[in-house]
Amino acid sequence: MLAYIIRRVAQSVLVLLVVGLVAFSMFRFVGDPVDNMLGQERTQADIERLRVELGLDQPFPVQYGKFLGQAVQGNFGLSYRQGRPVADILLERAPATLELAAVSGLMAMIGGIGLGVFTAIRRRGLGANIVMTSSLVGVSLPTFLIGILLIYVFSVELNWLPSFGRGEVVRLGGWTTGFLTESGLKALILPSITLGLYQMTLIMRLVRTEMLEVLRQDYIRFARARGLRERSVNFRHALKNTMVPVITVTGLQLGSIIAFAIITETVFQWPGVGLLFINAIQFVDIPVMAAYLMLISVMFVAINLIVDLLYFAIDPRLRLDRGTGAKA
Repeated sequence: MLAYIIRRVAQSVLVLLVVGLVAFSMFRFVGDPVDNMLGQERTQADIERLRVELGLDQPFPVQYGKFLGQAVQGNFGLSYRQGRPVADILLERAPATLELAAVSGLMAMIGGIGLGVFTAIRRRGLGANIVMTSSLVGVSLPTFLIGILLIYVFSVELNWLPSFGRGEVVRLGGWTTGFLTESGLKALILPSITLGLYQMTLIMRLVRTEMLEVLRQDYIRFARARGLRERSVNFRHALKNTMVPVITVTGLQLGSIIAFAIITETVFQWPGVGLLFINAIQFVDIPVMAAYLMLISVMFVAINLIVDLLYFAIDPRLRLDRGTGAKA
């Protein structure tokens, strides 16, 4: 087990280095931040001076090496747009994105697993057919269109929920939360549905498919023949074995929620790191863009590592295979 963890951690570090290199290389073609930072009256001397101050006159390997060295220490440099440490800006925006992702992920997991089990057990019922037909909306429609439709129905026509912003927030130390205010909770509803609907439908359809396959197995027939209650067969035997392959996909989808938050935050003007990244692209704020992509990469790699460890812990066949291979 320890050797497996060490190997996966080493692979994760390698992935982060490659992602950082690719991201940092792409930013060279986004534009020149000096053009946005200096006014129309700039001179060539001003341009050269600013490029030296920002370190843009140095070779690319040197710039990337300095970025990695500072990133390991939690220092992502200064924002070209705001002139403040990027780490401080990310810490200010992170609570909004993390709360949105947490609510969306929780909705996707609970709703996806619950509806997947329901549509598998009651696969011939009217309710299951309605759920499966409705799930096509979440799979086929793009995220931004779902957000616009929700805004039109619940904000414009019904005037029940706000169409943008985070509402009133409460500061708890260095953390800001909207969970403790009515306007904050209302503002969270539409963005969380928009962000989590696609992942929920994918998880639901996967759970349904896997559970239907498990329910056809011989040991399920044997359990029913022994006289076990249908509830015990479905949830104690079938669902437990269904979750083994579902864990991997669910973990990846939870990581996608944070990445796809860019679209949702743009539609709802949600003050999170996704909207910060979009504004950074417009201003060619390279330190903010690089820090954001590295942050997303770390989250993806961490989630994948946790999923792999859970998969290893839940599925005894992997432990047996590895033990047999070690003895051989």
